[in-house]
Parts: sequence; structure tokens; C-alpha cells
Amino acid sequence: MSGHSKWATTKHKKAAIDAKRGKLFAKLIKNIEVAARTGGGDPAANPTLYDAIQKAKKSSVPNDNIDRAVKRGSGAEGGGADYQSIMYEGYGPGGVAVLVEALTDNRNRASSDIRLALSRNGGSLADPGSVSYMFSRKGVIAVPAADGVEEDAILDAVLDADPEEISVLEGTFEIITAPENLIQARQALQAAGIDYDSAEVEFVPSVEVTLDADGVRKIMRVVDALEDSDDVQNVYTNFDASDEVLAEAMGE
Repeated sequence: MSGHSKWATTKHKKAAIDAKRGKLFAKLIKNIEVAARTGGGDPAANPTLYDAIQKAKKSSVPNDNIDRAVKRGSGAEGGGADYQSIMYEGYGPGGVAVLVEALTDNRNRASSDIRLALSRNGGSLADPGSVSYMFSRKGVIAVPAADGVEEDAILDAVLDADPEEISVLEGTFEIITAPENLIQARQALQAAGIDYDSAEVEFVPSVEVTLDADGVRKIMRVVDALEDSDDVQNVYTNFDASDEVLAEAMGE
């Protein structure tokens, strides 16, 4: 099982906590607004917007909020911010590589928040290119292993999209594809009547650092601090840990 799969499962658990804090909703709405501004307000003609809307719906973001975000992004309604997409690179405790995707209307604020989150938790900001070479952009689809859905059925559905890997962890199948094949794979699953939790392009580590429970707790504190920033959309790390270590670190 890849460290990415384990981290994806950890993120699903954290998502419920983030939603209670209202952080997740705001980030999902921002994604929709930016997707609509970049590719237009019609989800049928803008796959990035379609996926952003689906992710928001699956996280129970109200439809009115989604509709307003699409209108702001597409220019049909005023009030949209001019967001910039910025990638930050850094190191966490134990030499773990950290990639941070930010969407911000204030570059100085975002940089300050991210630098502070890292330094206060045993990490540091790094120069561009310092850690990004350890990650590859991949299409990642999470499918709940519910209602008797089996790996063979998923493989049959997405075979034409040339999946690179299919793994399962704690009731979730994870399909890894080339970024350009993500939409085809997602549409193939829909055509086969297979539901999915999320489908997006992510950064998957090609080099991993194995941690013990204390190391996992330390890097989780870094991730939590980074995600507390309203400007931070996604955080990727290259840590790996066994199932037993993850359970210990999360107090399970």
C-alpha cells in the first residue's frame, strides 16, 4: 500500500473535522470560483468545474453557495476575488517533504502564514524546486468500496483510461492515472454506475520517508497548522508509515 493511499485515508478523516470548522466549505467554494473563472461557468464544458462542484456537493456544501460561486467566477455576479495560484515548498520534521498549494488574493499574507506554520512546528520553507522533484502530478480517484463494488469491476470500467495503480485501504479504492486521463477514468466510472468520492489531480510522492508514530504526529501538526490558513487549498507530504503506526499516531 502506498503512503499516498494511507495519507488519502487520513485526509478523509480530517475532512470531517475541517468541515465543522467551516474551513473545508470555504476552500471548496474558492475552487469552484477559480475553475469557473478559468474555464467558464458551464460544468458540461468545463471538466475542472464539474469535478469541483461534485466534490463540494459530496461534502454537503449548499447548492445556493455553489451556484453563487459559479456566478462570481464566470462574471455573471459581482464580488469575485482575483485569486492567484501559488505553490510553496518546504520541509517538515524528520526531513519530510511538503508541498503546499495556495489560492490567495494576498500573496504576502499567504507567504507569511505558510512560513510561520512551518517554522512553529519544526519545519522550514524551501526554495522552489527543492522538494517538488520528489512528487509527480497524477489523477487520483477515490471510490468507496460499498454496495459490493469489487476491484475487478473498477478495473474493467477504467481500463481504457490506462490506470497506473488501483489500491484499497479501509473501504476506499484509490485509482491513480496520468493527469490527462483523469476525466476519461471518472466518466468511465459514471457510465458503469460506480460512484466516487473525489476525482482530482494531486501530487503523489515518488520518494517517501518512513516515520514512526511520533514522527507522524509531528508532521500532522505541520499539516494542521498549514491547513488553518484560509489561503491553503492542499497540502502534500511524502511520509510513509505502517497501518499500525498510523493507528497509534491517531490514537485509534
